[in-house]
Amino acid sequence: MFTHLHVHTEFSLLDGACRIEQLVLKAKELGMQSLAVTDHGNMYGAVDFYKACKRNGIKPIIGCEVYVAPRTRFDKEKVLDKDYNHLILLCRNETGYRNLIKLVSMSFTEGYYYKPRVDHDILEKYHDGLLCLSACLAGEIPQALLRKDYEEAKRTALWYRDVFGADNYYLEIQDHGLEEQRTVKEGLKRLSAETDIPLTATNDVHYIEQQDSKIQQVLICIATNHILGEDTGLEFHSEEFYLKSEEEMRALFSDVPEAVDNTATIAEKCCFDFEFGNTKLPFFATPNGEDHFEYFRKCCYDGFYKRYKNPPAEYAERLEYELNTVNKMGYTDYYLIVADFVSYAKGRGIPVGPGRGSGAGSIAAYCIGITDIDPMHYNLLFERFLNPERVSMPDFDIDFCYERRQEVIDYVTQKYGADHVAQIVTFGTLQTRAAIRDVGRVMGMPYASVDTVAKLVPNEFKITIDDAVKKSKELRMN
Repeated sequence: MFTHLHVHTEFSLLDGACRIEQLVLKAKELGMQSLAVTDHGNMYGAVDFYKACKRNGIKPIIGCEVYVAPRTRFDKEKVLDKDYNHLILLCRNETGYRNLIKLVSMSFTEGYYYKPRVDHDILEKYHDGLLCLSACLAGEIPQALLRKDYEEAKRTALWYRDVFGADNYYLEIQDHGLEEQRTVKEGLKRLSAETDIPLTATNDVHYIEQQDSKIQQVLICIATNHILGEDTGLEFHSEEFYLKSEEEMRALFSDVPEAVDNTATIAEKCCFDFEFGNTKLPFFATPNGEDHFEYFRKCCYDGFYKRYKNPPAEYAERLEYELNTVNKMGYTDYYLIVADFVSYAKGRGIPVGPGRGSGAGSIAAYCIGITDIDPMHYNLLFERFLNPERVSMPDFDIDFCYERRQEVIDYVTQKYGADHVAQIVTFGTLQTRAAIRDVGRVMGMPYASVDTVAKLVPNEFKITIDDAVKKSKELRMN
């Protein structure tokens, strides 16, 4: 059974045109039992992809197409280091996943130069649990073959085989109708015969259906600020970068059927599953090794009598209810950790917001110093924050002074360890009017005409183009 192992989703930003849900549904329609995700330089879509595959009975393979620096990840001279090569890495197990996220993180924090880059040094260090493919025409080996430097291609292939192991390294062959690929394919077949490194056949999937190639061209033009028809430097010169069926792939590689068969072998080797629903909090060290909940209770009641001079009985009842709920749901340490870094900030004069979101409804948070808004005075509901009938991780929204917030992050990192601290990513998306303006621009249309059409879209939150067309008679007429 053929498996696509080289796939770019919408998270290959302004390059991949595969919406994850539609991609997985198409793979299911084609009868595929497994599918990989290998976005350019990042793993932003890994969880969404995994969940979509699981919902549709498809085995997800988590991977990434990383960029490899020509020298080291620290070298950043324009003449020597602007170019980079591609490499496909797939997770075989949890160790591989941990190593892959380490590599991707380091590619941004240490290796970023035009693109997030890894190098041979960290590939050697963090290769365990990973399976490697030699990538597309932009890979090191295809580039050497295109330079007619067969010996360099061979040395590179043997280096990767020795690093990842003979069972975990494959020479990747592709055929999108490009002359360069035919040249590289013959070189890879020779390499495979001489080194016993197996071949695997992939299609460099950037869009789902063949006719979607036009959409992908528009994305490239938006990314590069070009008009359709201009040379962007990223032209594919083919409409074959779509999710092909097994029959199409076998027809393309009828001369090397084992390369198609090897995709199933690779899919069998990749067995990584995310673990959801198991909250793992850092360990909070209480003074003198006190019981965590009793220490939490003590801190809350100390704050309770500081906040309220003559508290009504129902205030104490509310606090007891919250304490019992927090203890029962296992979030005692979460309160203590948040209270700890909020206290750190306040103790050093770093401005902290008084409380925002559902967390402001907790009297325990108010008493322990996380928030400064009295939830009893404003009749705020605790259950909006933590509901025993709906088990989910609580979320305190804490605002720190933007000029000094890094001090708080550094404190948390130092206290709990860098491997227990992360920052989240947010994505800006084009809303309907902005999308119309961008597409009009890359089509070379006059701005005034495009702007007129864009303004016909009803001013509604998250309105889609389909909904806009249904609701606006003028838009339908245009």
